[in-house]
Amino acid sequence: MTIYQGNDSKKISGGIRRPSRKKRKYELGGYPTQTKIGSRDVRVKERVRGGGVVVRARVVAYANIYDPEARTYRKARILKVVENRANREYVRLGIVTRGALVETELGLAQITSKPSRDGVVNAVLIKAGGQARQ
Repeated sequence: MTIYQGNDSKKISGGIRRPSRKKRKYELGGYPTQTKIGSRDVRVKERVRGGGVVVRARVVAYANIYDPEARTYRKARILKVVENRANREYVRLGIVTRGALVETELGLAQITSKPSRDGVVNAVLIKAGGQARQ
């Protein structure tokens, strides 16, 4: 099922507005992809307007972690979501969004990419093992 993102046929007062035209294909929307943490990675390719293809991550298991001190990238398994400012229910459900704090094998990391749009999880290491990074 799709979501209509055009103007609704109802007024704020509750009255009905007469439509000036029918619905258009470019007003079509969709449900948000809520990327979860799982045992294996699941990615889906979707066609978008203009004929392009977007890779959406449905389930992720690993993240590309950047270590600012060593200036290196390492691949690490995501263990759990610690904090998510977008929605506190996402912590309980294990949904990963941009800006979420996740616990990995290397330590605490903050996600810098949009997994539901980019199809990959990139993060910056904040705490390694137990000592805080400044």
